[in-house]
Amino acid sequence: MRNLDACRKIYLRARSSEHNHPSVSLGALRKALHFTFATATISWDHDQVWANQSWWERISHSPEDFDWMVDYLDFIYSSDHEAAYDILLLPDIMGVWCSPAKQHLFIERLISCMDSNMPTYLRHAALRAAHGAREEIALIHAIDDARLRDIVLTKLSPTILSVLCPHPGTTLANDGPGPFFGRDLCYVELIFALARNSEWHPHLFGDRHIDWCISMLPEYYDSGYSAQIFYIAGILLRIAPEQTSVTSLSSVTEQQWWDLMRSAWDWIPDDFYNTRCSEHLLALVDATKKYMQIASKSDLERFIRNVNCFFERLEEMGPEMQGLEQGEGITIAVKELRTAASNMLESFGQQLLVP
Repeated sequence: MRNLDACRKIYLRARSSEHNHPSVSLGALRKALHFTFATATISWDHDQVWANQSWWERISHSPEDFDWMVDYLDFIYSSDHEAAYDILLLPDIMGVWCSPAKQHLFIERLISCMDSNMPTYLRHAALRAAHGAREEIALIHAIDDARLRDIVLTKLSPTILSVLCPHPGTTLANDGPGPFFGRDLCYVELIFALARNSEWHPHLFGDRHIDWCISMLPEYYDSGYSAQIFYIAGILLRIAPEQTSVTSLSSVTEQQWWDLMRSAWDWIPDDFYNTRCSEHLLALVDATKKYMQIASKSDLERFIRNVNCFFERLEEMGPEMQGLEQGEGITIAVKELRTAASNMLESFGQQLLVP
């Protein structure tokens, strides 16, 4: 944190300097930021944009700590892409969102850095920055500034998808999960957060986020990358009840719903107990019960193994689960789901015995 304070002082001195051209001091600021990243074990290798983590995540920051960086980003984003990349990594890594006074400028610069004319690495860093602010962006109804609400819903939303699907009007198709695993996970976690707010739902459909999420599913089924499936299931379950007339959802068959539900249990996030995921887990249990009625014997066997593994995690947490707001409810619901699936599997064996 002391290193960031030093960077802030360099920036303020650069902007107010009467003796040196600002670019001289800003060059020193970039070096200071790189030193800060190095001491925090943050790589500025563009290929590591999705993997960067640091000890900053365990330190509390105030929104004001990021305000000077928003001003810095505004000053250099069009001319110094490397420095803009550094700044855009910080919101997600630091777990901080700027103060209300800087939110409009920050969103505008996110949109600018996602522009198709910007380098790919900068567009990816901007997507990660939006991911870092996803909970705040999701609460669009709580934003007092009407202009800010408008720019988030009408400009930021479609621009986010342009980072994954650069050319409007092109077929929504992925290039496979391998190279873009981190990018896709960042994206679906962002949309998962936005889908919690019903005010976002028309924009998620209108800007084709739902189409894109559905198009990702074939690439991630049985690919070994299951985290994306869990979040996509949460997105669709949150919006399906009120949007059944939308073509992209109405065309999903019962078999496809079951494939989605069973695959979502392949991977449950470590932080499943937080409010965001616990709500989804309860909905996932109900939907899985509904669609597993068409399950094959092999599907049920694999599904039960996954549910057993997750239930063991719940039991290991023990008292910790009981202390959570919905902890006991999750444990009971998962146990009932496991029992229902086991009973279905037993019925397959009984059917084979019938002459």
